[in-house]
Amino acid sequence: VQLQASGGGLVQAGGSLRLSCAASGLTFSSYAMGWFRQAPGKEREFVAGIRWSGTNPLYADSVKGRFTISRDNAKNTVYLQMNSLKPEDTAVYFCAAKRMPNWSALRGDYDYWGQGTQVTVSS
Repeated sequence: VQLQASGGGLVQAGGSLRLSCAASGLTFSSYAMGWFRQAPGKEREFVAGIRWSGTNPLYADSVKGRFTISRDNAKNTVYLQMNSLKPEDTAVYFCAAKRMPNWSALRGDYDYWGQGTQVTVSS
């Protein structure tokens, strides 16, 4: 199984980025997907999760209303649209796959992880 995250970069506060995570080696439509992030010196934290069906996504309070998670099962890809970015959003962002169809905010519930993509928001 491979999860390849991309789309990170350097952006000014208030800007936008769209992260992508392409999955291979698994039946993508049978997995819930999640995005997590880890800032320097901090633990990895949940950002957003989406069910296999794409309905009723789950968001961390810190990103609710600014970030949108979506998926395209035909392309085996999950996305994270990030708007109104803040310096505190700076982190390495990881995508993860969870075998059971429903989302979870717990790191331990995810079975596979991507390598991460750096997002840096300047003030």
